[in-house]
Amino acid sequence: MSKKNNKLTLWERYLTKEIGIEFKACLYFFAILFFYCVYRLVIGKVDASMLHMAEMIFATYIIGYLQVYLFWNFDEADSLNGREWLGMGVCTLIYCTLSYLLNWFDKKIWLTVGFGVYVVVMYICVFFIYKSKRHIDDKKLNEDLRLFQAGHKASEDKES
Repeated sequence: MSKKNNKLTLWERYLTKEIGIEFKACLYFFAILFFYCVYRLVIGKVDASMLHMAEMIFATYIIGYLQVYLFWNFDEADSLNGREWLGMGVCTLIYCTLSYLLNWFDKKIWLTVGFGVYVVVMYICVFFIYKSKRHIDDKKLNEDLRLFQAGHKASEDKES
């Protein structure tokens, strides 16, 4: 009689991280594109550069990999401590540097600083979203466990 191994395989752990990076890239790209489009509308333009959008999506993927593999996946942490703030700061600095060098906001320093503040707020919002999701998942798992235990106890009582 063989027991099934319930441990995650290396492939499953890798795949979980990759799916997380994919989700982060989409989420952060949308948020950055929103800021970019609002900027474009404020300056009276109703078009957006496809080159800028391609740069933004590539940046979100690269920074997503940095977040997960180098900066402790800070937006999914249990709390925001020193290393999480460090990761958030470095990634924000990378976004700001790219936005300036790639001319997303016409090399306006004040706008680049505003974009940096927006990115930090974005990271903090995502941190709280992930934290809330974990809390809800924990409640659901605990409820499922209680139902399972109640059902298991009832079946034991019937057998007695």
